Amino acid sequence: MRQILNQFKTEDWLAVGAGLLIMLLAIAMPGQMPVMPKSLASWGAWQNIALLIAGLFVIVYGAGKMLGRSTRGILPSLLVIFGIALAAQYVAGLPVVKNSTGLESVFFAVAFGLLISNTVGVPDWMRPALQSEFYVKIGLVLLGTTVIFGEIMQAGALGLIQALVVVLCVWNFGYWVARKLGVDREMSTMLASAVSICGVSAAIATCGAIKGDSKKLSYVISLVLVVAIPMMYGMPYLAMWMGLSPEVAGAWMGGTIDTTGAVVASGAVLGETAEQYSVIVKFSQNVLLGLAAFAISIYWSYAGKDHREKPTAGVLWERFPKFVLGFVLASLVFSFAMPVETAHRIGGVTKNLQGFFFAVAFVCIGLETRFKDIFNKDFKKPLWGFLIAQGFNIVLTLIVAYLLFSHIGD
Repeated sequence: MRQILNQFKTEDWLAVGAGLLIMLLAIAMPGQMPVMPKSLASWGAWQNIALLIAGLFVIVYGAGKMLGRSTRGILPSLLVIFGIALAAQYVAGLPVVKNSTGLESVFFAVAFGLLISNTVGVPDWMRPALQSEFYVKIGLVLLGTTVIFGEIMQAGALGLIQALVVVLCVWNFGYWVARKLGVDREMSTMLASAVSICGVSAAIATCGAIKGDSKKLSYVISLVLVVAIPMMYGMPYLAMWMGLSPEVAGAWMGGTIDTTGAVVASGAVLGETAEQYSVIVKFSQNVLLGLAAFAISIYWSYAGKDHREKPTAGVLWERFPKFVLGFVLASLVFSFAMPVETAHRIGGVTKNLQGFFFAVAFVCIGLETRFKDIFNKDFKKPLWGFLIAQGFNIVLTLIVAYLLFSHIGD
C-alpha cells in the first residue's frame, strides 16, 4: 500500500491534486473563493490577499514536505513573489496602461522578475518558493475548467481542423529546422511543441513527457513570452493592412500567438468577432494538449535516450505528464457533469485563480531567467530555430485560416 502511495509523491500528481481540490472548492462554494484584487482600497481586497497567501503557502509547504524538499524560508520567499505578482496586477489594471498597451498582468509579472534578476539579482533566501513549473502545472489543471468540449465542437469544428493541420505541420517543421541547425533532440522537441501547440503549456507538458532539463525549459518559456509581445501588437495591424475579415484574422492570431492572454488582447483590437474566433482556435489547440503529450511520450520512447527504452505501456505511463490528466479531467467535468451556465459561472472563479497561479509562475520564470543566458552564443541556434519555425507558423496558419474561414460572414 505504501509503495502505491509513494507513486503519487511526484510534483505532477501533487499539482493535479491541488488543482482538482481548488476546482472542487470552487464548485462547492464559488462565492467564497478568493480572487486576485485589482486594487488595495478595500478591506475585502486585503482579505482576498490573506486567503491567497495562506492557500499558496499550504500548497507549497505541503508539497515540499511530501517531496522531501527543504521548507525553510518558504513563507518570506512566497510573500515577496506574491508582492511582485500583485504589483504586476496593479500596473496592468491602471487605465493608462490598460488602454494604451492591453498587456495582461502575466507580462508585467515576467518583466518585473526579469528586471530584478538582471539588475540586483535574486538572493538565496528568495529561492525556496521559486517553483515556476509547479505553479504552471496547477494553473493548467484549472485551465481545463474553461475548455468546454460542447462549445468548441459546436462553434469551432473548423478551429479543430485548423489546429490539427497546423500543429502537425508546424511541429514537424520546427523540429526539423532545429535539428538541421544542430540543436539537441531534447531542446528541439520542446521548441517544436511550444511553437506549434500552445506555447508555455505545451513546453511544460513536453518537458514532462521527455523528462527534460528544467534550464532548457525556462529558456523556451522565456523565448515564447518575449516573442509573443511584438506579435500581439503587430499582427492585428498587419491583418487590417491585408484586409482580412475578422473571422480569418481571429483564426490566424489564435493559431500563431502562443499565450491565451495575448490572443485575447490582439483579437480585441479587431473587434468582438475577431476576438471570438481567436479564442475558439486557441482553445482548440489547448484541447490537443493531452493528445500531443501522449504522442510525444510515444515518440520519445522510440527516439530518445539512445533508443534504449521500448514504448511499453509502463514506459508511456511513466513518461506521460500526469498534470495533463488533471487538465483533461477538469475539462470533462465542466463539459459534461454540469449545465453550461453553471460551468461558465464557476469557470469564471477558476479562471481567476488560474490567472493567479500563472502570475506567480511567471514572476518565478522572470526571476530565474537572465538575458545573458537567452542571448548568449550557446543558445543562438535554438533562438534561430524558434524564430524560423514561428515564421513558418505565421505563413502556414494564415493560408489555412483563409481557406477555412474566408467564406464565413459573406
